Amino acid sequence: MKVLLITPPLTQLNTPYPATTVLKGYLQTHGHPTEQMDLGIELVNRIYTRNGLTKIFDFSAPLKKNDGQSFMYEARADYENCVETVIRFLQGKDQTIASRIASHNLLPEGPRFANMCDTEWAFGAAGTTDTAKYLATLFIEDIADYIRETVDSHFDLVRYAEHLGTYAPTFDTIEKALEQSYTLTDQWMTELLEDKITQCTPQAIGFSVPFPGCLYAALRCGQYIKKNHPEIHVTIGGGYPNTELRQISDSRIFRFIDTITLDDGELPLTQVCNYLEGKAKKDELIRTYYIENGKIAYSGNDNKNIRNCEIGTPDFDGLKMDQYLSMAEVSNPMQTLWSSGKWNKMVMAHGCYWAKCAFCDVTLDYIKRYDAPSAQIVVDRMESIMKQTGESGFHFTDEAMPPRLLHEVANEIKKRQIATSYWGNIRFDKSYNKELCESLADSGCVAVSGGLEVASNRVLELMHKGVTIEQTTMAMKHLTDAGIMVHAYLMYGFPTESLQECIDALEVVRQLFEEGLVQSAFWHRYAMTLHSPSGQHPENYGVKRVRLNTNPFSNNEVEYEEELDYDSDKIGAGLSLATYNYMNGTGIDLPLHKWFKTKVPNTNIGKNLIRKIAKQAD
Repeated sequence: MKVLLITPPLTQLNTPYPATTVLKGYLQTHGHPTEQMDLGIELVNRIYTRNGLTKIFDFSAPLKKNDGQSFMYEARADYENCVETVIRFLQGKDQTIASRIASHNLLPEGPRFANMCDTEWAFGAAGTTDTAKYLATLFIEDIADYIRETVDSHFDLVRYAEHLGTYAPTFDTIEKALEQSYTLTDQWMTELLEDKITQCTPQAIGFSVPFPGCLYAALRCGQYIKKNHPEIHVTIGGGYPNTELRQISDSRIFRFIDTITLDDGELPLTQVCNYLEGKAKKDELIRTYYIENGKIAYSGNDNKNIRNCEIGTPDFDGLKMDQYLSMAEVSNPMQTLWSSGKWNKMVMAHGCYWAKCAFCDVTLDYIKRYDAPSAQIVVDRMESIMKQTGESGFHFTDEAMPPRLLHEVANEIKKRQIATSYWGNIRFDKSYNKELCESLADSGCVAVSGGLEVASNRVLELMHKGVTIEQTTMAMKHLTDAGIMVHAYLMYGFPTESLQECIDALEVVRQLFEEGLVQSAFWHRYAMTLHSPSGQHPENYGVKRVRLNTNPFSNNEVEYEEELDYDSDKIGAGLSLATYNYMNGTGIDLPLHKWFKTKVPNTNIGKNLIRKIAKQAD
C-alpha cells in the first residue's frame, strides 16, 4: 500500500512539523512504502517568486486599495525584482546580499516597516546578518498581508484560514468556505498536490492537521482528491482531530475525507492500510471514524499502542529541506529561537511525567500516557536525524522533558562527543539543581521554556501545578547561571484568581526580569477545555459550566460562568504590555499601575522577594 503523508498549509516556515517524519519512519519499516511532503513550505516557495507576485499584483489590480496596499501595488516592480533574492537569503543560500538589505537601500519598505524596531539597539552595530534577516522578514510579512487583504482572506504565513477551525461547533462555516471558488492560493496549492500525486501515485493520502490553521487546507485538498482521484483513500489525524473531533456527529466532513484517526497515528494508519489491502475488517480499525451505511461509525480499539522505543527513527526523506526559511522576530527571544534556524523537531518521551495540571488536557493519550525510551535510543535518533538533515540543532517538542531522562541524554551526548544544540519545554521542578543545569549546558542545551503560569502559590496549588514560586525561582536561577535562556509561560484568568493576585503575579514577573532569571515570557488568557480536569469538573474550581450539550462538529473549549472583579481584556493588555517592555529592558522601575488603563491595586509582594529566594541558590 503506497502512502503519501502531507503537512497542509501552514505550520512553520523554518523547519518541518514532525508528524509525517515519525509516521513515515514507522510505516516504511512495516511494509508500506511511504512518501511525504510539506505542502505549506512548497506553497510559500511557489508564491514568493517573481512570477507568483506578478500574478498576485495582476489579480489585485482592479481593487480599491488602502494607503499601504496602494504603496505596495505602485512599488510592485521592486517587490517582483527583490522577492527571489530575499527568499534565497532567508534560506541561507545568498548571504552576501545581507549588507545591501541591512542598509535599507534594496527592499521596498511597506506597512510593516512603519513599526519596526531600532535595529542597532536590537542587533548591535555589527549585527548585519541579523538586521538583514529582520528586514527580510518584514518584507515577506508585508507581502503576506497584501495577499490576505486583496487576494485570499484565508492566507497567513503560519496559519491558513485559522478562523474557520478555531471555534467550529458546526460544520456550516467550513462547508460554506469549501463551496466557494478556488482562490489563487488554493489553485497553486492543488497544483502542487497534483504534481506530487502524479509523481508517486499513492493509494492512500494522510493529512496531519496539528492546528486549526491547517484544517481548511487539508479539506480543500481532500475535496480536490475526491473529485479528481476518487480511488485514493483520504484520512486526517493530528492535534486538531485529537482535541476537537472526538465527539463528532456531523457526517458532512466525510464528503472530503474517508477516515479520521485519533491519537498516535502509527497503528491507526497501519491498520487503515491493512483494511484497504483486504487484510483487516472495519471493526479491526484502531481509533478511527468512518462512514457506515450513511452514518458515522467509530472502530474503538482505543488502548492499542506501541511503546516509544518501538516507533523507530523519524525519516526526513522527500522533504525539501533547502526550501525552509530562517526568519527573525525581535519582540520575544523565545519566538526568535522558535522561528530562526532549521531545528530538527523530535519527541524525547511520550506524554507528560506529571500529567496533573488542572488546565491541561491530561485525559488525552498524548499527555496522560507517559512512556520514555532509554537515553541511548534518544541519542541514536538524534544522530540519525543529523545525518539526514545536515542540521545539528534539536527542538524537543515534549509536553515536558523528563529531568531524569534529560540528565541521561546529556551524559550520553557528552560521552559520544556530539556537537549539538537543543531546547524544549520543562517543568520548573526541584530536579533542576546546579549540577543538572550545568550538565545540560555542557551537552548543548541553549534554552528552556516552562510554565510559571499564575505566579501565586494559592492558585498554583489549586491548579495542581506541582511547583511554587520559590521552587520555580530556584530552578530559573540554576538554569540562568548555567547560561541557558529561560522563557516563562504565564496565565491570567484562572478560575477564582483575583485582581490582586493578577497584579501580584506581574510583580513576581517584574522581579524575575529585574534579577535576570528570565529572558523571555508570554501571557495568555486561561481557556477551559473539555479534556482538562477543570473542564470536566468546573465546580471544583468555583465556576459553573454554561452549556452541557455536545456540538455536532468541534468540541473543546468549555463555556463557563464566573464573577470577576476586573475586566480581563484590559488586565490582559496591561500584563502583556508590561512584560513586553521588561523583555526589552525598559520599564522595570515603573509602578505597576502605569501599565493599565483601569484602576489596579498596589502589589502585596515584597520588594526583594525574588532576590532573597535566588540568594539561597548561591
